[in-house]
Amino acid sequence: MTDLEGVVFEGRTVLMDPDKARFAQKTDARKLAEVIQGADVFLGLSAGGVLKPEMVAAMGPRPLILALANPTPEILPEVAHGVRDDVVMATGRSDYPNQVNNVLCFPYIFRGALDVGATTITREMEMAAVHAIAQLAEEEQNEVVAAAYGTYDISFGPEYLIPKPFDPRLIVRIAPAVAKAAMDGGVATRPLADLEAYEEQLQQFVYHSGAFMKPLFSAAKRIVRNGGKSRIVFTEGEDERVLRAVQVVVDEGLARPILVGRPAVLLSRIEKFGLRLRLGEDVEVTNPEYDERFHQYWTTYWELMCRRGITKEMARVEMRRRLTLIGAMMVHLGDADGMVCGTVGAYHDHLRFVDEVIGRRPGHNVYAAMNILLLNERTVVLVDTHVNDEPTAEQIAEFTVMAAQEMARMNLAPKVALLSRSNFGSGSSASGAKMRRALELVREAAPEIEIDGEMHGDCALDEALRMRILPSSTLRGEANLLVCPNVDAGNIAYNLLKTAAGGNVAVGPFLLGANAPVHILTSSSTVRRIINMAAMTVLDANRVDAAV
Repeated sequence: MTDLEGVVFEGRTVLMDPDKARFAQKTDARKLAEVIQGADVFLGLSAGGVLKPEMVAAMGPRPLILALANPTPEILPEVAHGVRDDVVMATGRSDYPNQVNNVLCFPYIFRGALDVGATTITREMEMAAVHAIAQLAEEEQNEVVAAAYGTYDISFGPEYLIPKPFDPRLIVRIAPAVAKAAMDGGVATRPLADLEAYEEQLQQFVYHSGAFMKPLFSAAKRIVRNGGKSRIVFTEGEDERVLRAVQVVVDEGLARPILVGRPAVLLSRIEKFGLRLRLGEDVEVTNPEYDERFHQYWTTYWELMCRRGITKEMARVEMRRRLTLIGAMMVHLGDADGMVCGTVGAYHDHLRFVDEVIGRRPGHNVYAAMNILLLNERTVVLVDTHVNDEPTAEQIAEFTVMAAQEMARMNLAPKVALLSRSNFGSGSSASGAKMRRALELVREAAPEIEIDGEMHGDCALDEALRMRILPSSTLRGEANLLVCPNVDAGNIAYNLLKTAAGGNVAVGPFLLGANAPVHILTSSSTVRRIINMAAMTVLDANRVDAAV
């Protein structure tokens, strides 16, 4: 041990105290430069500039330097790296890699201890926190952290051996580990019966969608464990967000993923992003450059499209370059149970291939896109946000019923408002007349649905205002399914609400009306949204709702 005065040695009297005296040794060395020769680790909690470049040069191979003085560390990382290229550095600062900060563990140690009523914090609980942090460090960076720090291509190694303090996964890793250690050590007064359920509960502190998706995730996991339909093909398999999402899907057991992508590219990007996916084991791969099934795929596509202007040569070429077409054909021929696509490209381009290969569900005449927004004070569902430019009253009625049924499957009781700039006949707009006709059709087709319209958006969400204008309205409470008169209104409302709410608040889009479990996402989809929709696709493949 050294301090600003030098080596702490037996007999020293200057700047000594009982705590420091415990580390005093018999030695003739008096300066840091004398004792650092060949050292493997430097742990500094002193003052800026104490560790000199020549001292770093004298250390052992691959030295670990923990320079924790703030705001100026004992040596700046760029200075240490300028001396030698095998240094592994950590500081207390957030603007350098490997920040050492007690926020990594303290809140989550207390979270786990309090949740089991621990009477004390034991050494075993502390060690459990350490091991949880170490395990997380060896995993890939979370996408939220990568975006916040601008470190998209860092994986476990010299530049990333300590998770970032704001990694949202810390609470769901450390708290359960600490809780388990407390229970194992006999200091828990309220032991948990189900640690897995506890981990799922903690997700609500991480993602807006955590509480909403919890029962849906549980249902999807049961399907996978019981061997149900869970082979979900991700058509943009080489996309970073998809790969990160699929890693979580594999870790959580939410589906059995199939990636459409070139194996060499997949392997390269898995390594680049620090992921742990094993091709052929954790995930199946469909290579768009060659697959022995492609002859069947393109000939089937030609048979479907030969009377719609597609020649054999066009079918062969399209099958190799249109990833969504490959995925749709896999679902059509039973090589996959469902599909998630759309993270790259325009929504309608993906919908075209879904329509050509999979088509609409029997008895349905329209597709529509539904989005769920998990806002702070309410959950709002919007339809149609991506498909129908100017839907007819008949089309609106059809996708309104489909959206209400989809909500019911997720344990959301639909309260439907048909929106317009006309408020219960207050205007002569075309949308008002269309929505009034749609109301009649919905009431005929599904009289059990609680619905009213046409109305303004504020009347939909404010019952008091609605009752002042039309006390006889059949809609009670706040509407949670907002049906827009055209896709412009739906898309604008969705993006404004999503952005104003901040964070990852959207679940969707859900594709309504397709004859298979298929969902088309958008280019703005986050990793968490891809994960959520993968689980929803598994449920769709088995027609399971959250109550099961």
